[in-house]
Amino acid sequence: MQARWKPNVTVAAVIERDGRFLLVEEETSDGLMLNNPAGHLDPGESPEQGCAREVLEETAHAFRPTALLGIYMARSRRNATGQDTTYLRMAFRGELGQHDSSRKLDTGIVRTLWLTPEEVRASSARHRSPLLLRCIEDYLTGTAHPLSLIHTDPSIWR
Repeated sequence: MQARWKPNVTVAAVIERDGRFLLVEEETSDGLMLNNPAGHLDPGESPEQGCAREVLEETAHAFRPTALLGIYMARSRRNATGQDTTYLRMAFRGELGQHDSSRKLDTGIVRTLWLTPEEVRASSARHRSPLLLRCIEDYLTGTAHPLSLIHTDPSIWR
């Protein structure tokens, strides 16, 4: 019997301030790569909660999702490991909160960067995911869907 295919569910934040976007530089098996603050959805949390948690862990900033940017899929084949993974990403826009300068960044995160759209486009060879730029381009067009599109049943928290 063939194993059931299951994409990895991730959440990501597109955060803009003064025309620059908050990205993380992270260690990967393919070297230092850039990404939106993003990560896997954990058990017992809604997509919005997962996104806020990932932003805090990877950037030391509080974040409150205010709109769904979109739902995206991409396949990643890592050069160094040959790993073949499909990701289903829920991306959010929202409000950036306080920065906690005493908070250590998540394992593998080297630093945060604020880049212009032009700088993001010019660094495409270093993007961890093809969704990084696509999410920013959607943000720039003003895409914003109500969070009510996402329903998290209370059974998630039981």
